[in-house]
Amino acid sequence: MSKVRSTTVIAVQHNGQVAIGADGQATMGNTVAKSNVRKIRKLQDGNIITGFAGSTADAFTLLERFDEKLGAYGGNMKRAAIELAKDWRMDRYLRRLEAMLIIANKEEILILSGTGDVLEPDNQIASIGSGSMYAQAAATALKKHSADLTAEDIVRESLTIAADICIYTNHNLVIEKIS
Repeated sequence: MSKVRSTTVIAVQHNGQVAIGADGQATMGNTVAKSNVRKIRKLQDGNIITGFAGSTADAFTLLERFDEKLGAYGGNMKRAAIELAKDWRMDRYLRRLEAMLIIANKEEILILSGTGDVLEPDNQIASIGSGSMYAQAAATALKKHSADLTAEDIVRESLTIAADICIYTNHNLVIEKIS
């Protein structure tokens, strides 16, 4: 997988709910360029939520293509993701894009990368970006030991922990959910 840094995005499916969240920090090199970037988007009338890490312009290009694929395949998220991943890997222009995506609906979560990967994560937890391993570890523990938490609670706490550790992740969180 391509290495995408400078953000944290996490999605969690728990107790019949899916939530995805991201921090709001955008960096240019080792400088914070903006602290309130919105890296989460809703598609298909809010039935699919996406998050991105990497170059913002590249991610928007991929989200636009993904939305087109959703339209072409009747809203079938997995099929649209696979078709986008094929294009992303094979197309000369798309192949140069430096971003990763998490996409989720109420049934599943997928991670898409520029190497053609469409991954269904273990434990219904997906994370990307520089703080992803911190957030994923926190979410795994919270999900395992806190049955009364919602998916949104787990995402919020996981991102907070990642922001406390990762210098490329801040506390300006955006979280969306599908119940």
